[in-house]
Amino acid sequence: MPSFTATSAVLLLGVLFALARTFRRRRSIKRIRGPPSTSLLLGHDYDLSRQNDVGDLEFEWMQEYGPTWRTRGALLTDGLMTADPKALQHIFQKAASHFIKKPSQNHMSWLVMGPGVLWSQGEDHTRHRRIMSPAFSMAQLRSFLPLFQRGGNRLVEKWRVEVANGGDGLDMTVNTWLSRVTLDIICEAAFDYDSRALEDAEEGVLAHALHAVIKDIDFMLPKTIMLYRALWDYLPHGILKLSRYTPAEPFVRLRHLSNFFTQYSQRIVSEKRPSLSSQDAKTKDIMSILIRANESSDAKTRLDDEELRAEMFTIAIGGHETTSTTLALLLYELARNQEYQNRLREDVRAARARVNARGDADFTLEDLDNIPTLVNTIKETLRMHPIVSQLPRIAVEDEVIPLAHPIISTSGETITEIPISKGQVVVGSFAAYHRLPEVWGEDAHVWNPDRVMKIDSEKQTKVGVFSNLMSFSAGTNACIGWKFSIIEQQALVAEVVDAFQFSLPSDTGPEKTDLVRAPAGTSMVPIIRGKQELGTALRLHVAFAP
Repeated sequence: MPSFTATSAVLLLGVLFALARTFRRRRSIKRIRGPPSTSLLLGHDYDLSRQNDVGDLEFEWMQEYGPTWRTRGALLTDGLMTADPKALQHIFQKAASHFIKKPSQNHMSWLVMGPGVLWSQGEDHTRHRRIMSPAFSMAQLRSFLPLFQRGGNRLVEKWRVEVANGGDGLDMTVNTWLSRVTLDIICEAAFDYDSRALEDAEEGVLAHALHAVIKDIDFMLPKTIMLYRALWDYLPHGILKLSRYTPAEPFVRLRHLSNFFTQYSQRIVSEKRPSLSSQDAKTKDIMSILIRANESSDAKTRLDDEELRAEMFTIAIGGHETTSTTLALLLYELARNQEYQNRLREDVRAARARVNARGDADFTLEDLDNIPTLVNTIKETLRMHPIVSQLPRIAVEDEVIPLAHPIISTSGETITEIPISKGQVVVGSFAAYHRLPEVWGEDAHVWNPDRVMKIDSEKQTKVGVFSNLMSFSAGTNACIGWKFSIIEQQALVAEVVDAFQFSLPSDTGPEKTDLVRAPAGTSMVPIIRGKQELGTALRLHVAFAP
């Protein structure tokens, strides 16, 4: 048959291999209850990708089956999805080496950013984190606070002009502005480079290239592309590399983005390398660390050229897109909760008065940490709106997953632990864990920063790296820049809330919103209801604060 190409043969072998693996381990979790599948080949993956809001299905399933349930993945695979804190602790922290990143998801990281810290596993991942960790030490992070505050002040000045021209204020796509300022900040902090994203009247070259990249690669994928990517779980990385040349979206967009950033990063490195040779070899800024690693002759501390570019790309995307989206959602929640917004503003102004009284002009990190409403606003927003809503893992050996909250089996038995086989897919639902009433209270679906003061953290199962949240994942694969993000949010929120009053857009009421927290792979992106063509967008009405 002439049409039976080598590619077709590879895909067919992938399907057959997937089916063989499925039936070999299907028995291990068959007693776990779960929702019926609506798609033979895509299972629940398609349903999850078409939710109105991230987490809607998981919340429904958690309500019916408890914090752990069985799902159907692509190609007839059975998956285990859990929001149980003890299970999450085991999978992502205590036994993290027994659970690797899912190949199809991890290969997407390689296509987007290259062989950096987000893609690497095992010893390679340890090498990447060991090299980069000094750049995220507490001493180094403290030195970035003035940079964060300058960014906040520039944003405030830009918005003052916009709001003044709008009379009583105006409706504004706030996430676009926040994306620009966080891109400026990460480029200056990491690469000592001015991206001019906030200063340019239109999006700068780099801002335009990175705009909505998370949405573009994972939002509302056609079934054919979803099935194509599901097959990646059964193909070796050498063959998977050829997927870069797939003549369809989002792969064409990724090729253009990769080519652009390769040229951009080479220019930054060539400009910075000469000046670094005359600097102290112990300097710990991110660019110095990356270039020294690139020049190292020791394999344990070396990054090759491709890894160097991958780290820069990872930092550029991870250091601005997720933070700016979280900030936009924080302002959205303040817009819906005017009383708390006013409390926060009063606390920020009282703290600023104390700073001025002692003769200082700017907050220290201790000042920001000592504004409880500010810290709690950030924590509660991260809980309600985790940008990474779920993460899949694959067991590399037989395991037993413990549960803090027992579930009922298909035969009515109480299950307190779940034995799984090597090769089993497990998915941590961070969105569902963050709404678990047993952890966060009966009002877990309500944004309420004051809940932080009511929770006895000593009685909680310890997960994550910040406030028992999974927003930054956990364990050795936790986000390396999570502290950078928290301090940046503190600094920016303090500046903009002091200066401006945020409310819902003028064409929406208190019970109505045009915001959709849309699923994009394992992530969440804000879009305007019925206006997907606008890309990521979150509108708020911005006026001068009283």
